[in-house]
Amino acid sequence: MPNTTRILAVDDEPVFRFLLEKQLRDIGYTVHTAVDGLQALEVLEQQPIDLILSDLVMPRMDGLALIEEVQKRKAAPPIIVITAHGSVESAVEAMRRGAYDYLEKPYQPDDLRITIKRAIDYQHIVRENEQIKGLLSDRYTFQSVVTVNAAMKQVLELAARVATARQTTVAIYGESGSGKEVLARAIHFAGKGLPAEFVAVNCAAIPEHLMESELFGHVRGAFTGADRDREGKFSLARKGTILLDEIGDMPLALQAKLLRVLQERVFEKIGSNTPIPVSCRVIVATNRSLAELVAAGRFREDLYHRINVFPLTIPPLCERKDDIPILCDHILEQLRQHLGKPLPGISPQAMEVMLNYRWPGNVRELHNCLERAAILTDNELIRPEHLALAGASPGAEKPAADGDRVSYHLSLSPDELSLEALTEQILDVTLQRCGGNKSKAAQLLKVNRKAFYRS
Repeated sequence: MPNTTRILAVDDEPVFRFLLEKQLRDIGYTVHTAVDGLQALEVLEQQPIDLILSDLVMPRMDGLALIEEVQKRKAAPPIIVITAHGSVESAVEAMRRGAYDYLEKPYQPDDLRITIKRAIDYQHIVRENEQIKGLLSDRYTFQSVVTVNAAMKQVLELAARVATARQTTVAIYGESGSGKEVLARAIHFAGKGLPAEFVAVNCAAIPEHLMESELFGHVRGAFTGADRDREGKFSLARKGTILLDEIGDMPLALQAKLLRVLQERVFEKIGSNTPIPVSCRVIVATNRSLAELVAAGRFREDLYHRINVFPLTIPPLCERKDDIPILCDHILEQLRQHLGKPLPGISPQAMEVMLNYRWPGNVRELHNCLERAAILTDNELIRPEHLALAGASPGAEKPAADGDRVSYHLSLSPDELSLEALTEQILDVTLQRCGGNKSKAAQLLKVNRKAFYRS
């Protein structure tokens, strides 16, 4: 397979330029040449170049000036400078200005080959990372939040403003499934955060005795079973963003430690007295009223005021029905790619049903509803019967209208029958009845909502 890498060799000495061109062609590269920096820039205007090999001392425009001009270009190719023996200081200055590496004359052909390969491999990695970041940014930007609703647009405008204030704690309020994490990611990416530096922690899903270690980490020997050092979520977030989801479920004892982290911007691992600076943005999210939890003595008032510096409240889908048609179009386009089906659209009758439905599970429930309907349809419009919104599905029927009684239909084979299996099914059925809202399901069953976070 021929090598398609294009290299520009820049040198004012004809003999060295000829030898360099021959060496590069022998390796298998496509080679263009220039006698100085100005001619090199002309070549760059006419040809796509993957790498530049340049001398430093040249008339009209030298290597250092060429580096500065190339660095101004979008997707600039890497530059390897070739310097005379004993001129390492010049090579270091070239690298300070943006050159990838340098070769000192006289160099060995193998050194030339290895240095070029390393520079090109590095450039490929940089460009792949830029593409990945671009794809994620497109998915998690404020523009990717589909809305025509005035209240939702105002939330996005406020979020865009706080994105540049990395030290300000943001509190996102909203019902389950309304898109709190999507908004948190949009804030992160708008603040130039990297994909790996967004760390989400669900405070309701972590056992209380493990939560401190999960957040702050621990050192070896800090407690029984701590056989090695462990980084916590705050460390993993680095200079990015940590999202503390379901903050209302954080134990009171840990709330005091979080308050100190937010006030002093430092924390310690369990078993260590060494303070570690907090350099990440902190975003908290909840579907509960923290003010009510404070009044009930279940959330620290000082922490509430500390995290409520910049509150953002996402309106539930039932309060922005004008978004439903545009959200449906957006979700169906995603499902066409995911399922590989044409999915012509939604019938007027089905849209009327959707507009009249309350959507307790918000955008997440809308997405799940359309995904199910898309699977059931075959090159036809989605109709009301595909949505399964008017009636209940088997095993998840609504409470019977018989006084104040609630009925469940549970079905298990004799081999599967156990108290644990029955409990699992009751939790699943109740959660379905409540539209995926764990707080409502927990209230109905009179249990802690952590019961719905099962491994």
